[in-house]
Amino acid sequence: MTIRGSCVCGAVAFEIAGAPSAMGTCHCARCRKLGTSTFVFVTRQQFRLVRGEERLVTLEPTARYGYHRSFCGCCGTSLGEPLSPEGAFPINAQCLDDDPGIRNGMHEFLADRPAWAASAELGRDGRGGGAD
Repeated sequence: MTIRGSCVCGAVAFEIAGAPSAMGTCHCARCRKLGTSTFVFVTRQQFRLVRGEERLVTLEPTARYGYHRSFCGCCGTSLGEPLSPEGAFPINAQCLDDDPGIRNGMHEFLADRPAWAASAELGRDGRGGGAD
C-alpha cells in the first residue's frame, strides 16, 4: 500500500509506504492558525519526498511548541514535518491524495478549541457523542 500526498500546486509531492501509525487532531492555536490541525504520524522509513524539497519553507517552533512546520513556498500548503530528522513525525492529513486506511483516533488541546469549532462529534466538553 502506497499513500500519495501533495501540496495544492503540485510542486511538493510525497509517498508513504504502508499505513500511518496514528491520526489525530490538535486544537492548539498554533496548529489551527497554520491550517494543520489533523495529522497522520509516519516513520522516517515509510516516508519519501518525491519532489519539491527545494520548495519547502520551515517555520521554527516557539518555546511552547515542539514541532517545526513546513509549507510549500509556491502555494503555501502546510505539509507538517516532511524534513524532520526524527524517527517518526506528523504529516498534514489534508495533503493526502489517497485514503490512509486509518481514521482519526485522538484529539489534543481541546481546552484551546474555540467555541465556534465545537462539533456534535466531540460535543462542547470534548468527550464526544453529543450535540452542543
